[in-house]
Amino acid sequence: MAAASLLTILLLALSITGSPVEVNNSPITLPIARRLSVLNGTINALEQDKARVAAFRLKDYNLKHGGHSIPVANLGTVYYAAVGIGNPATTYYLIVDTGTSNTWVGARTPYVPTSTSVNTGEYVKVTYGAGYFSGTEYTDTFDFGNGLTIAQQWIGVATETSGNFGEADGILGLGPVGLTAGSLTEDVTITVPTVTDNLHSQGTIHREVVSISFEPTTSTQSMVNGELTFGGTVRNKHGPITYTPITTTSPASKYWGIDQSISYGSTTILSSTAGIVDVGTTFIHIATDAFDQYQSLTGGTLDAATGLLLISSTQYGALQNLNFNIGSATFSLTPNGQLWPRILNTYIGGSSNAMYLVVNDLGTPSGKGFDFVNGYPFTERFYCIFDTSRSRVGFAPTSYTDATTN
Repeated sequence: MAAASLLTILLLALSITGSPVEVNNSPITLPIARRLSVLNGTINALEQDKARVAAFRLKDYNLKHGGHSIPVANLGTVYYAAVGIGNPATTYYLIVDTGTSNTWVGARTPYVPTSTSVNTGEYVKVTYGAGYFSGTEYTDTFDFGNGLTIAQQWIGVATETSGNFGEADGILGLGPVGLTAGSLTEDVTITVPTVTDNLHSQGTIHREVVSISFEPTTSTQSMVNGELTFGGTVRNKHGPITYTPITTTSPASKYWGIDQSISYGSTTILSSTAGIVDVGTTFIHIATDAFDQYQSLTGGTLDAATGLLLISSTQYGALQNLNFNIGSATFSLTPNGQLWPRILNTYIGGSSNAMYLVVNDLGTPSGKGFDFVNGYPFTERFYCIFDTSRSRVGFAPTSYTDATTN
């Protein structure tokens, strides 16, 4: 889809989105649009995911050795939010990313300073798992629409980029502020104020609480099928919320990290351990020992074309729930929820009617402080709340938790 078409989708969504149900001091809800990035007819979604996950794990090492590397934006399936910057505002389309915290523009649409732009004189560089951006930090007005504005948001203005950011103008970083350490200087104690930091510091009550929800993918077309909410949640979109504190185990603690155990049916495959929740990761990744058990229990075989576990219709009929035990609650992916959307099989080089599982090998054994990534297949089935002020993450069932979409 051309950029102009994506612009039309987002502007139409902004025009028809009404006021959300008022929860936690009138949250503001924005539409976000899914975009498939296809190169030569297919996308190497798993390889892109593996690069992203590897960068997550290396976060502590990079900072301790004078570098600043954060996960590559996963360009297989991305979500864009429309943000107006400056006065008069220019609309930029930014990748919604909870795995990074620097917000920046300039990958596609040039940044033109306006009356509200202030050049801080600070040089910024962020190296991703593949590619980087470098430039200068500005502060400027951010207008998310629906009455939500930040007067002086820090924003990186790229003068140089490397790598493929697709149709995105940049990234809207929604991770914890600590992830920005080292991006301005080699002093890792210096951080850059994030969007959620500024919403809190500028007195916008509870706006630093960010919730994200998606509808499961049922179409190959780029579409608005997600919502980004600042300031709480939309009551009619979810059930009871279970909150859990950010884990204290590094390196998962640097991100939206939590402690959880995982069971397949009644069999525990991963004891309580630390990992992260990330909307920008296409699949679910679990420690190698847990993955080996999952593969054995499901009977899946590695598919050479996609790298995913392939199962037969008979094996699918025998699949059990995959249970994520978080705090006092259990969030279960049904057998259908463990399948890659078959409508997208050919986009990843697979067979159109095959059954591929979305659970993959993290690449390292458990006990490393980073033992899982609950990616998009988890976040599309459960409402996710990221609470900066209370250092916690919340989850709730939705109408899609038990939906059959394949």
